[in-house]
Amino acid sequence: MGTINWNDFENVDLRVGTIVEVMDFPEAKKPAYKLRIDFGKEIGLKKSSAQITHLYPKEELLGKQIIGVVNFPPKQIGPFVSECLVTGFSCEDTSVVLAVPDQKIENGARLA
Repeated sequence: MGTINWNDFENVDLRVGTIVEVMDFPEAKKPAYKLRIDFGKEIGLKKSSAQITHLYPKEELLGKQIIGVVNFPPKQIGPFVSECLVTGFSCEDTSVVLAVPDQKIENGARLA
């Protein structure tokens, strides 16, 4: 993998948000949920599709804080438009472990 400079990293807007809605996404090619995430007053609510069904039941996701990229352009995923990227780590079995803050923090807080 290539090296990036500090300005490249600063251009990625990573924020903390709280999942406020989780819906099934049966039209997705791979198992996924449709999420609504509250990123606070400045950014507001954003939608995302996340392939996290293997490790996370819907009930466990409601109220969970995540780290998301909020400055990518919207992406069409089947009939759904994803407005942010929920971050996580891929496991060998292709499941995804969410990247989350280890303490409660204000929605919209930026990764420093």
